[in-house]
Amino acid sequence: MKKNSIVLIIGLMSLALIGVLAMQFYFLRDSYRQKSQLFDESVNAALTAVAGKLERREVVDFAKVQQERNIEKSKQEQAKQQLLTEQLQLQTQIEDLRGKLNRVYQKFKAQEDRLNRLYPNIIYIDNWFYETYVRRPQYQDLVEISIVKKPTSTPLYYEEQIEVNAIKPIPRIEAKDDSTRFLVVHFDDLKRLVGRDLFVLPPRSDPKLSQKIFELEIKLNKLSKKNAGQGFNVYDSVAMLGGKKADYIEDVAIGMELAKRPLKDRLNIIIVQELLKEELAQRDIKVPFNIEIWSTSNILLNNILNEAELNSSKNTTKYSTALFKGDIGAAPGKLTIYFPNKKAIIADNMSYLLLPMLALLFLLVGCFAYTLIIIFRQKKVSEMKTDFINNMTHEFKTPVATIMIASESLKDPDINADHKRVQKLANIIYDENVRLGNHIERVLDLAKLEKETLKLDREDVHINDLVAAVTDSMQLRMQNIGGKFSVDLAATKDIVVGDELHFSNVFYNLIDNAIKYSKGDLHVNISSKNIGDNIVITIADNGIGMSRDHLQKIFDQFYRIPTGNVHNVKGFGLGLSYVQDILRRLNGRITVKSEKDKGTTFEVILPLKK
Repeated sequence: MKKNSIVLIIGLMSLALIGVLAMQFYFLRDSYRQKSQLFDESVNAALTAVAGKLERREVVDFAKVQQERNIEKSKQEQAKQQLLTEQLQLQTQIEDLRGKLNRVYQKFKAQEDRLNRLYPNIIYIDNWFYETYVRRPQYQDLVEISIVKKPTSTPLYYEEQIEVNAIKPIPRIEAKDDSTRFLVVHFDDLKRLVGRDLFVLPPRSDPKLSQKIFELEIKLNKLSKKNAGQGFNVYDSVAMLGGKKADYIEDVAIGMELAKRPLKDRLNIIIVQELLKEELAQRDIKVPFNIEIWSTSNILLNNILNEAELNSSKNTTKYSTALFKGDIGAAPGKLTIYFPNKKAIIADNMSYLLLPMLALLFLLVGCFAYTLIIIFRQKKVSEMKTDFINNMTHEFKTPVATIMIASESLKDPDINADHKRVQKLANIIYDENVRLGNHIERVLDLAKLEKETLKLDREDVHINDLVAAVTDSMQLRMQNIGGKFSVDLAATKDIVVGDELHFSNVFYNLIDNAIKYSKGDLHVNISSKNIGDNIVITIADNGIGMSRDHLQKIFDQFYRIPTGNVHNVKGFGLGLSYVQDILRRLNGRITVKSEKDKGTTFEVILPLKK
């Protein structure tokens, strides 16, 4: 394959891969935008639903508390007027008492709110605990104040709480009054306790007033049951005078009463959080979120699940809705939530798309890389085969040219008359034919090896004798180059099962390589030894050696080691490939060690006959 063709294929494949990447990126970006939009719509819908529930819950709760709406008066029977008067009197007494009770609570609440604003670390303690431990100096050391992390309803999130406990139980002293006591603790930057203060507030409620209200309400309920048949409540009366429906008048009255209450008293952040979780879960959003409740421009309540994310949440999308939109006038508050890890939530919802796309991308890249490897490998094999054909042509050309010259010489009458010269030329023709035949046989053996059609004999072979015979046959060639063999066939067991001819070719190729790639005074050591159930034949030379790069390739077909300035090395690059394949088929193996300019050592390992 030409270089321009390879460049064109790589360019087209790269363009296709870039196109696939661009399409996947566009698809993921569009999917992310759609998921983000659906997420925003779901959160806003959940906020609207929560705001409606909070408003309805407040109306219901307020209706339960406001018992005056249950006052009935009879207009049909004159005999019930007195009963209605008593009912109104009881209601007035109850309202007066409730007003007093509410003032007691408001007085306590104002002081409690002021205390909460001044001291963030404030802890309510029971009066019996105060009398038992705090009040008596000798037992104050038994009071333990600690900061504990308690898990929230959201997994992996915790909130810090201050707890006051007694290290050791002692006889309990009951409370002596109904005052409300708070313990204010002070911590340093390392959250170590550095001090504590005690604050005493008036009672939250007046038990006597509560009992009196309870008794009056029982009387009122009894009167209400008597009048339930024909009586009308206050809202019915107003509706009749104004020509409006009673439900409408009642809704207006309730709205006016509710709007008078402070927003902070109208909300419970725990209930808000639970409602939000419920509504978000119905929309398949089950992740942590932070809550903020605003009144006009001031934040009243918040519930930060992860304080570490407060700073990073400045750029986070916030979702808001108005609270108590049914109030007369503008809505008094706003509920806001935000998700510090919104991007991760949406990405997690897209994982079912992301994983297959990544798998497809890796598959395409792998196929692209594998295709390139195959192309370059085939190009390399093609170049090696071209070199092989050139080599083979050269190897075939030499004996053919020699045979042609010898044949033409035989046509000369003068040479034909000389019997010795004719015999010599005939020997040359025969030798060259044998050489040519050996070359052809090696190429045919290679084809048979590749097609798995080469048949090998299975007979007993004495490896020591075989190696000695091959060495003797190459002794003359070694002497011609001034080298020598050192033979030490010390293996006591040398019988293996295999093909004697191909075993001979194996050792011939190894010794031939040692002679081909020699330098100066060549010395080849040939030895055998027994290791376990194997015989190991070692052929070591002091030739030119090989680098690590060549060691990994010498058993590939058509591969020949570059010889630099040495130009007399001939061959097809098939010898070692043939050696490895024959040994593999005969259950043997070959290893090689070599150092550049120091020599090479081959080890042939064959299993002994059992």
